[in-house]
Amino acid sequence: MRATVIHAPHDIRVEEVPDPAVRQPTDAVVRVVLACICGSDLWAYRGESARKPGQRIGHEFLGVVEETGSAVSGLRPGDLVVSPFVWSDGTCDYCAEGLTTSCPAGGFWGQVGSDGGQGEAVRVPFADATLVRLPAEALSDDRLLAGLLTLSDVLGTGHHAAVGAGVRPGATVAVVGDGAVGLCGVLAARRLGAERIIALGRHEARTAIARTFGATDVVAERGEAAVEAVRRLTGGHGAHAVIEAVGTEQSMRTAVAVTRDGGTVGYVGVPHGSGTGLDLSDMFDRNVSLRGGVAPVRTYIPELLPDILDGTIDPSPVFDLTVGLDGVPGGYKAMDERIALKVLVKA
Repeated sequence: MRATVIHAPHDIRVEEVPDPAVRQPTDAVVRVVLACICGSDLWAYRGESARKPGQRIGHEFLGVVEETGSAVSGLRPGDLVVSPFVWSDGTCDYCAEGLTTSCPAGGFWGQVGSDGGQGEAVRVPFADATLVRLPAEALSDDRLLAGLLTLSDVLGTGHHAAVGAGVRPGATVAVVGDGAVGLCGVLAARRLGAERIIALGRHEARTAIARTFGATDVVAERGEAAVEAVRRLTGGHGAHAVIEAVGTEQSMRTAVAVTRDGGTVGYVGVPHGSGTGLDLSDMFDRNVSLRGGVAPVRTYIPELLPDILDGTIDPSPVFDLTVGLDGVPGGYKAMDERIALKVLVKA
């Protein structure tokens, strides 16, 4: 089959790789229908996170089950399913606690020795625990299908940030970052009942989506100017809950600075310098809390799925460019150059 591999920074290729097959009784093989490119994939693309030449890449996909192992009881060939970006066994203490990303038997798509989501098919370990069945009729609705794909990562990650930040009905929320995760954080904050949502971003096409998703205000400034703008909008106090969806030093400094005393920052931006943006003395003095990390999206899918199916939320606008599998290298380039927000891949 064909799949996306990375050979070096800025060297993404679609190549022939071995077909996936059931290796363990708990495995399933899924034929990919839709995949996408994540902002976190760009760190490997830019050479800021290490990859072995020829390593698979991509961690977001949905598709149709083609084959199951003998121990798989909850799925059968022909089922439409979505996969979170981490597989997990569903039986360990961490899985029982909802922290599926810490499952000792788990792993990430695209890690050495595993399939990546940006290909024609994927071998899924622990299929019963990992995959979530979707309504078959979604296959005939392109917009719904794209929305369901966000369950694999960005919607659940935005939700994780909102939950970590303590978003509640009536709260004022600030969202630092106008990428797909930040935009989904806006959507999650609205869903959780936030009264005011301040989106920090400079790209008009993205902030337009943020407004569609529920942002009441947009701050285009950066750094100290952004902090001053948020403070002005909040009567000098800052936001009760702040979503940090970038992961840089500047984004973390901004997030902490716009947090109201006693508030919380929910951080899900993959850290690349954000640790140096923390001033623990300032956070201590103002009782600012920090919660977040890698999102256990498998835990959130059952909660978020019904709202997508009934139209309560529609995260599909985060996809603004669609390519076939052969177009994936160009999709990376488009996202790297900020020509595209998030690229949908039709496998």
